[in-house]
Amino acid sequence: MTTEVTDTTTGFWYGKGSRVDAVDVLNALRRYRSAESAAQRRAREALGIGENALLALRILLDAETTGRAVNSKELADRLEITPASTSALVDRLVRSGHVERHADPHDRRGVILTASGGSMRQVLQVIDELDTRTLEVAEHLPQSEMGVVVAFLEEMARVVDQDDDEDERSA
Repeated sequence: MTTEVTDTTTGFWYGKGSRVDAVDVLNALRRYRSAESAAQRRAREALGIGENALLALRILLDAETTGRAVNSKELADRLEITPASTSALVDRLVRSGHVERHADPHDRRGVILTASGGSMRQVLQVIDELDTRTLEVAEHLPQSEMGVVVAFLEEMARVVDQDDDEDERSA
């Protein structure tokens, strides 16, 4: 990992030499997002699934580790997709052996979704390897800088989410 700031920073849609430090930060953030997207693509390819399917498996795995049950409605809400799309997604995941349906013990008409054992091990292995490596990098940050990084990333997320909110209002 390099922390060297270049003299001739260009890119990220800003002019050459303008706001060099800020442009370097944004370029590094863009490189990270690109690398993270590539890692997610590799995970999807290893499992033979799409983006929403990987997100769904992660939601199911997170729920299982915290002892929560997830049904199709909650999955649709979390993925921000329609119930029909969720149904099709779950059907594909069940057919491919990644997800299992179980009767809800609290609602005789309800169905709980879980990641299958084999799929769970595959996904956990891929996610754990990446999470372990990224945690190691984060742990090397000086404590005094962690708060700055968290505040910056939270503010960036707020700005991006705000753009999404504005797009929804104008639609």
